[in-house]
Amino acid sequence: MRTRVFKSGNSQAVRIPKEMQLPPEVKEVEIEVVPEGVLIRLEPRRLTGLAAKFAALGGPDMFPDGRPDPGEEPERNWAPLARAMP
Repeated sequence: MRTRVFKSGNSQAVRIPKEMQLPPEVKEVEIEVVPEGVLIRLEPRRLTGLAAKFAALGGPDMFPDGRPDPGEEPERNWAPLARAMP
């Protein structure tokens, strides 16, 4: 279905045809640029449940040797990389 793009104040707008009219209770939408074009989401994604999702990633035993020091660089074995270089 083709529709018209136009200027509304300082914004660009898209006319939504009557056949695709949004329900009257929809007051906000989420717009995202995706590889195929633009996606309009009626239900904006919420952060509810995010804490539970993070908690599921790992509990207190996630770091059996204790949490790593953020400023500490782990030892790396560069030998395989050095051998692969011409």
